[in-house]
Amino acid sequence: MKKIISMALTVVMLLTAVVAFSACSKDDEVLVMATNAAFPPYEYVEGEEFVGIDVEIATAIAEKLGMELKIEDVEFGSIIGGVAEGKYDMGMAGMTVTEERKQSVNFSDTYATGIQVIIVKEGSAIASLDDIFVFDDEGNPTALKNPEVKVGVQQDTTGDIYSSDDITNWGLNDVEEDGTVTTDRVVRYKTGAEAVEALKTDKVDMVIIDNEPAKSFVAANEGKIHILSGDNEYAVEDYAICVAKENTELLEKINHALAELKEDGTVDKIVAKYINAGSSN
Repeated sequence: MKKIISMALTVVMLLTAVVAFSACSKDDEVLVMATNAAFPPYEYVEGEEFVGIDVEIATAIAEKLGMELKIEDVEFGSIIGGVAEGKYDMGMAGMTVTEERKQSVNFSDTYATGIQVIIVKEGSAIASLDDIFVFDDEGNPTALKNPEVKVGVQQDTTGDIYSSDDITNWGLNDVEEDGTVTTDRVVRYKTGAEAVEALKTDKVDMVIIDNEPAKSFVAANEGKIHILSGDNEYAVEDYAICVAKENTELLEKINHALAELKEDGTVDKIVAKYINAGSSN
């Protein structure tokens, strides 16, 4: 009986070792990237393929690391948690580095700069930031011109974070010192496309989103919506890749690969390929 138990334990140990080896081999060969493929030109679906700035840069990074890139298309709000829990190796989705996000994950070096802009319908009474905010003599917002204004955003994105803040911090909400929102004027959608549809059907008065996706949405709805022009940028931000805090080895490898891809001009070429194409619309 003891011999049978001993043999059974040996088999279990061997099976465990094989599984562990297989898992390690897979981890060494596959780089799993979480993204939200509804954010052109950074990541979107074309036919049956994932394409975009982030997709191409991630592919180049994986090649540098001698790995195969696997993309998981998930809701934007689940990326940080999934990476932190080890479900994905990294998150790359036009993601801004914020202090709140840095509490859960680490970020790579910056690979692109994003600008948050405001989209409105053609004929809208909103033509500039002056039509949204009341400013003091130093140019700081103190109130809203229209307290009934509604803004559409993609949930959990930078546009959501910024606009959900207090008016004195360039947000659209009324927020108490303890963080309690007394008036929430932000309407959150799963995708930027849904926010734009809400704008077109007058469910919101404007949409706050990254400049490049904004260009794509405007081009697809020519004559119906436009981006506020002139000196009306809502926010400027840096994009980076998020990695689990304990996975410092991967973060170092990603930063090393990024440095090489920046130095040889690969990153600039990828960004220019999509940005210039969008700018021509």
